[in-house]
Amino acid sequence: MLKNIFIVALLFLTSTVRAQSTMSQIGGGCDGCEAINEGRPKTVNWRTAIASSAEKGEPLEITGVIYQQGGKTPAKNVILYIYHTDATGYYTPAAEATGFARRHGHLRGWMKTDNQGRYKFTTVKPAIYPDRTLPAHIHPVIKEPEKNAYYIDEFTFEGDPILTPAYRAKLENRGGSGIVKLTKQNGVWIGVRDIVLGQNIPNYR
Repeated sequence: MLKNIFIVALLFLTSTVRAQSTMSQIGGGCDGCEAINEGRPKTVNWRTAIASSAEKGEPLEITGVIYQQGGKTPAKNVILYIYHTDATGYYTPAAEATGFARRHGHLRGWMKTDNQGRYKFTTVKPAIYPDRTLPAHIHPVIKEPEKNAYYIDEFTFEGDPILTPAYRAKLENRGGSGIVKLTKQNGVWIGVRDIVLGQNIPNYR
């Protein structure tokens, strides 16, 4: 009996410590943020091509600057990991993919900001989920030097019919607004999103 009580107490204590640890993390915890380390190339540039020229879909190019807290000074050496659906609305994995490469699909990649805080990626415009529950989006995860990884607001796109006023009202604006206005130039959708580290991020320090 005493042994059972001890085991239950130990399990409760362990779960409590884990919960407190998660709540104290920058960003308040993040399901899947560890994917930023899985499969990451040894050398990461400030720009990357996510989709190959053979990928079905509308070409998309996003650029921006990541700023330090306060939004004035460019932040260098910040890793930005992104992943998104393909033209079918699914996170289709590459053949024989495992782990997060399978969960997040083949359209994933990394950037590391340069001295000017710049990042840039080319890919194809993500499709809406088949059940149309969420607007088309790109998932971003941030990793600053000496800090844990955390998520920021997804890249979404102005004009998306699912991006209603009610949906917008629920957005946290983590890292600033993730809503991107796109313009089409020579057959490519072009957009800009600047990111401010720490903005609306819980436990940021």
